[in-house]
Amino acid sequence: MTTYKPEEIKESVKQRYARAAQEEASCCSPAADSCCEPTEIHITSKAEGEAAVTEGDLGLSCGSPTAFGDISTGDTVLDLGSGAGVDVFRASGPAGPSGRVIGVDMTPEMIDLATANAARGGFDNVEFRLGELEALPVDDNSVDVALSNCVINLVPDKQTAFAELYRVLAPGGRFVISDVVTIGDLDDDVRADLATWAQCVSGAIDRTEYLGLIEATGFTDVEVITDHPFEEDRPTQSITVRGFKR
Repeated sequence: MTTYKPEEIKESVKQRYARAAQEEASCCSPAADSCCEPTEIHITSKAEGEAAVTEGDLGLSCGSPTAFGDISTGDTVLDLGSGAGVDVFRASGPAGPSGRVIGVDMTPEMIDLATANAARGGFDNVEFRLGELEALPVDDNSVDVALSNCVINLVPDKQTAFAELYRVLAPGGRFVISDVVTIGDLDDDVRADLATWAQCVSGAIDRTEYLGLIEATGFTDVEVITDHPFEEDRPTQSITVRGFKR
């Protein structure tokens, strides 16, 4: 089985997400080469911004972490791998004018798209920062609620990503993550296919290992809130996990 360097994996994923942002393509379309987060949101007005937040379930492929975030007025919220910004925009309402919602993404084209969406949709309490999950551009102990929708499986070094999440959460803070895990062995040819990283498959790890990494980082009260099959023909599962930093 081919083993890729982390830099190769990141570059491959970044190229596909960049193409999705630039071509205004759905993640599931050939133009985007498939990915697992909805990146097709291109807001052109405040009305469209409201529709993007209230209509449908754009995170259905992995889950809806904002639905379980219990975000309160004044909270500082962080979205890991924010893409076109839809989960950031969903969190902006509960956080209110006194709160702040930060989206972090490693793809410059996605940052540009999300920033444009925020301006056109009238989301004044949000911002987007370019960065990687293994080195978050966020201060220590500064976040009340962290969200992530089908992104950590794309990260080669998941242990470091969880350590960074722990660093930026304030004591008493919590995370809600929707992600893809495996519940059996993936075929070697799938693991060796770089293209399937952007489809949230090749980088997925065993469910027990995934939860073990979270607990080993120091998070407490870790629980799986929801789970369902991700791909019927592969041993993959979408889970939504919640945990706390005490």
